[in-house]
Amino acid sequence: MINKILRVVAVLPGILFVVIGASWIIDPASAAASVGMPLLEGVGRSTQIGDLGAFFLTMGLLILIGVTTLKRVWFYPPMMLLGLAATLRIIAWLVHGAALALSMIAFEIIVTALLYVSTIRLCEKPSA
Repeated sequence: MINKILRVVAVLPGILFVVIGASWIIDPASAAASVGMPLLEGVGRSTQIGDLGAFFLTMGLLILIGVTTLKRVWFYPPMMLLGLAATLRIIAWLVHGAALALSMIAFEIIVTALLYVSTIRLCEKPSA
Protein backbone atom coordinates (compact mmCIF):
# COMPACT_ATOMS: atom_id res chain seq x y z
CA MET A 1 0.00 0.00 0.00
CA ILE A 2 2.78 2.46 0.89
CA ASN A 3 4.51 1.72 -2.41
CA LYS A 4 1.31 2.49 -4.35
CA ILE A 5 0.99 5.83 -2.54
CA LEU A 6 4.68 6.56 -3.17
CA ARG A 7 4.23 5.78 -6.84
CA VAL A 8 1.30 8.21 -7.10
CA VAL A 9 3.21 10.89 -5.20
CA ALA A 10 6.28 10.38 -7.45
CA VAL A 11 4.13 10.87 -10.56
CA LEU A 12 2.99 14.32 -9.42
CA PRO A 13 6.29 16.20 -9.94
CA GLY A 14 6.69 14.38 -13.27
CA ILE A 15 3.35 15.71 -14.44
CA LEU A 16 4.10 19.17 -13.01
CA PHE A 17 7.44 19.36 -14.85
CA VAL A 18 5.85 18.27 -18.15
CA VAL A 19 3.19 20.97 -17.72
CA ILE A 20 5.85 23.61 -16.93
CA GLY A 21 7.89 22.48 -19.95
CA ALA A 22 4.84 22.66 -22.20
CA SER A 23 4.06 26.14 -20.87
CA TRP A 24 7.46 27.30 -22.15
CA ILE A 25 6.22 26.31 -25.61
CA ILE A 26 2.60 27.49 -25.33
CA ASP A 27 2.90 30.66 -23.21
CA PRO A 28 6.55 31.53 -22.56
CA ALA A 29 5.77 34.94 -21.03
CA SER A 30 3.68 33.31 -18.28
CA ALA A 31 6.25 30.56 -17.83
CA ALA A 32 9.00 33.14 -17.36
CA ALA A 33 6.89 35.19 -14.94
CA SER A 34 6.12 32.06 -12.88
CA VAL A 35 9.83 31.64 -12.11
CA GLY A 36 10.46 35.34 -11.52
CA MET A 37 12.12 36.33 -14.78
CA PRO A 38 11.18 38.51 -17.71
CA LEU A 39 10.80 36.99 -21.14
CA LEU A 40 13.98 37.99 -22.93
CA GLU A 41 14.33 39.19 -26.52
CA GLY A 42 16.19 37.75 -29.51
CA VAL A 43 18.62 34.91 -28.88
CA GLY A 44 18.01 35.22 -25.13
CA ARG A 45 14.34 34.33 -25.70
CA SER A 46 15.37 31.37 -27.85
CA THR A 47 17.68 30.20 -25.08
CA GLN A 48 15.01 30.65 -22.39
CA ILE A 49 12.33 28.76 -24.29
CA GLY A 50 14.65 26.08 -25.66
CA ASP A 51 16.75 25.40 -22.57
CA LEU A 52 14.10 25.76 -19.89
CA GLY A 53 11.46 23.95 -21.93
CA ALA A 54 13.90 21.10 -22.54
CA PHE A 55 14.99 21.08 -18.87
CA PHE A 56 11.45 20.71 -17.53
CA LEU A 57 10.15 18.38 -20.25
CA THR A 58 13.14 16.08 -19.87
CA MET A 59 12.85 15.95 -16.09
CA GLY A 60 9.13 15.30 -16.22
CA LEU A 61 9.34 12.63 -18.90
CA LEU A 62 12.22 10.85 -17.17
CA ILE A 63 10.29 10.75 -13.89
CA LEU A 64 7.20 9.41 -15.67
CA ILE A 65 9.28 6.76 -17.46
CA GLY A 66 10.89 5.84 -14.12
CA VAL A 67 7.54 5.46 -12.38
CA THR A 68 6.16 3.47 -15.31
CA THR A 69 9.10 1.10 -15.79
CA LEU A 70 10.33 1.04 -12.17
CA LYS A 71 13.91 1.09 -13.44
CA ARG A 72 16.07 3.25 -11.18
CA VAL A 73 18.30 4.48 -14.00
CA TRP A 74 15.49 6.78 -15.20
CA PHE A 75 15.37 8.59 -11.84
CA TYR A 76 19.07 9.48 -11.69
CA PRO A 77 19.13 12.27 -14.32
CA PRO A 78 16.21 14.25 -12.82
CA MET A 79 17.74 13.78 -9.35
CA MET A 80 21.03 15.18 -10.68
CA LEU A 81 19.33 18.10 -12.46
CA LEU A 82 17.29 19.07 -9.41
CA GLY A 83 20.18 18.61 -6.99
CA LEU A 84 22.47 20.69 -9.16
CA ALA A 85 19.80 23.37 -9.65
CA ALA A 86 19.46 23.70 -5.86
CA THR A 87 23.24 23.78 -5.43
CA LEU A 88 23.74 26.37 -8.16
CA ARG A 89 20.97 28.56 -6.71
CA ILE A 90 22.88 28.60 -3.43
CA ILE A 91 26.12 29.42 -5.24
CA ALA A 92 24.34 32.21 -7.15
CA TRP A 93 23.23 33.66 -3.81
CA LEU A 94 26.60 33.25 -2.08
CA VAL A 95 28.86 34.37 -4.91
CA HIS A 96 26.87 36.39 -7.42
CA GLY A 97 24.40 38.45 -5.38
CA ALA A 98 21.25 36.60 -6.45
CA ALA A 99 18.25 36.50 -4.16
CA LEU A 100 18.11 33.39 -1.98
CA ALA A 101 15.26 31.39 -3.53
CA LEU A 102 14.50 29.26 -0.48
CA SER A 103 11.11 28.00 -1.67
CA MET A 104 12.57 26.84 -5.00
CA ILE A 105 15.59 25.26 -3.31
CA ALA A 106 13.37 23.48 -0.79
CA PHE A 107 11.12 22.14 -3.55
CA GLU A 108 14.11 20.88 -5.55
CA ILE A 109 15.59 19.15 -2.50
CA ILE A 110 12.25 17.60 -1.50
CA VAL A 111 11.60 16.23 -5.00
CA THR A 112 15.18 14.93 -5.20
CA ALA A 113 14.66 13.13 -1.88
CA LEU A 114 11.30 11.77 -3.08
CA LEU A 115 12.91 10.39 -6.23
CA TYR A 116 15.73 8.86 -4.20
CA VAL A 117 13.26 7.14 -1.87
CA SER A 118 11.38 5.95 -4.96
CA THR A 119 14.53 4.30 -6.31
CA ILE A 120 14.96 2.46 -3.02
CA ARG A 121 11.33 1.45 -2.41
CA LEU A 122 9.90 0.98 -5.90
CA CYS A 123 12.66 -0.06 -8.25
CA GLU A 124 14.28 -3.38 -9.01
CA LYS A 125 17.32 -4.22 -6.97
CA PRO A 126 20.60 -4.24 -8.94
CA SER A 127 21.81 -7.75 -9.65
CA ALA A 128 24.95 -8.84 -7.84
